[in-house]
Amino acid sequence: VQPNNYSTFYDDQRQNWSIMFESEKAAMDFSKQVCIAKCNSSPALDSVLCQDLLLGEGQGVEGGDSLEIAYTGWLFQNNGLGQVFDSNVNKDKLLRLKLGSGKVIKGWEEGMVGMKKGGRRYLIIPPAWAYGAQGVAGRVPPDSTLVFEVEVRRVKLVKECSGLDGHSVSSRDSLAPSPVPSSDGFSAD
Repeated sequence: VQPNNYSTFYDDQRQNWSIMFESEKAAMDFSKQVCIAKCNSSPALDSVLCQDLLLGEGQGVEGGDSLEIAYTGWLFQNNGLGQVFDSNVNKDKLLRLKLGSGKVIKGWEEGMVGMKKGGRRYLIIPPAWAYGAQGVAGRVPPDSTLVFEVEVRRVKLVKECSGLDGHSVSSRDSLAPSPVPSSDGFSAD
């Protein structure tokens, strides 16, 4: 997905193709169908399928960043979208979450990494990355594959700290691995 309603892809011969669509909606609808086709053509979906619909602006989000999200979730049934089981799109409240905190399904934690403010993404999440064999009573049957369209409305990046030379250093600029909380109960923060 690129600005001005373009989509670019490679075919099985590694030839590059670009398509320009009449509208943003047509480009997004095409991208959704490509994601569904990827899902239907894979022998066993064992990871989250992500398809950007709109790229958004700014820095891509990663673990520790706080987001406010509008979303709709469908059951994946008969090789396509089934019924909506959850949505906050026409509601007053956005979903607030801290990426990496484990408060949402694993598929969201994985599928939202790299999204930017204003970005929209389509996620197809296999059961193992969603609610698994237990499902959600009355809403999500056991072993359900789920489809979400998510839009990042607001982003709060991990706090930046000042480096030794006085320059602002983001935790993302460091090549060192993230600190692991120690057993004495103190975190690296």
